[in-house]
Amino acid sequence: MKVTLQEKTGKVIKKDLDVGIPQNEATVADLSRAIYKAYPKWDVTRQRLSTSDGKTLEKGKSLQDCGVNDGDVIIFKDLGPQIGWTTVFLIEYLGPILIHAFFYYNQTLVYGSSAPMSKAQTFTFYCVVAHFLKREYETLFVHRFSNDTMPLRNLPKNCAHYWILGGLLVAYPVYRPGFVGPLALGEDLMYSVLGLYLYAEGSNLVTHSILANLRPVGSKARKIPYGYGFNLVSCPNYTYEILAWISVTLLCGSFGAAIFTAVGAIQMYLWAVKKHKRYIKDFGDEYPKNRKILIPFLL
Repeated sequence: MKVTLQEKTGKVIKKDLDVGIPQNEATVADLSRAIYKAYPKWDVTRQRLSTSDGKTLEKGKSLQDCGVNDGDVIIFKDLGPQIGWTTVFLIEYLGPILIHAFFYYNQTLVYGSSAPMSKAQTFTFYCVVAHFLKREYETLFVHRFSNDTMPLRNLPKNCAHYWILGGLLVAYPVYRPGFVGPLALGEDLMYSVLGLYLYAEGSNLVTHSILANLRPVGSKARKIPYGYGFNLVSCPNYTYEILAWISVTLLCGSFGAAIFTAVGAIQMYLWAVKKHKRYIKDFGDEYPKNRKILIPFLL
């Protein structure tokens, strides 16, 4: 089977590219490998392939199922250097762990003086580190990603949220000697807030495990999630994560923590709206009509 590879502008990259497989057997993966063989600079992760009428060729499908026949034109786009999502998340979450540890254990170096850490400072440190260690664990052993890679150029932007907002903006003021957060609750409520944090983090892990178990390894199949939180909202994993960060904000009382929580909550709400609409689009009348998006019974 042969196809013509060209850019969206109409510029022909290669005419009669030989896929090396008969038309009735050729897959999108076979075509990607043929392109890589002809042009080694274009690894399969860099390729976006579509038909001349704009239909994206999905990995795992045969070319015939995608409507591609011998001699057809394939539109090629180079996505640029890629990085695996597992690596992305490991880097994102490692930043806050290291940043908080640096400020917590180096008061004299950073602030020029030192003082015993308060209960609020200590709880904040361990809660933040525990959260991101949990995220590292989930990245390695729980999550199953719908996409394999993302453009490498997006990595600084992705890291900025966690390294700057969740790292520097929270850590620098909180671990200062004598810090008392203006938003903090009294110590009499601190253990109650800590209990709320532990509940939220544990629940977040449970919901992530439910989502992971819906999708077999190597599959992109979508199913309706049920159980622990999902009977009330479409994205309880976001609900519990927001609740965990509200708890951290109450523990330390920092405006920086409040900003990080607010920015994260807004982003997770936007993601939740998209996922809720996608569920309704994919499953129609099968999807429970009484489910809210993010907040049970309200939103």
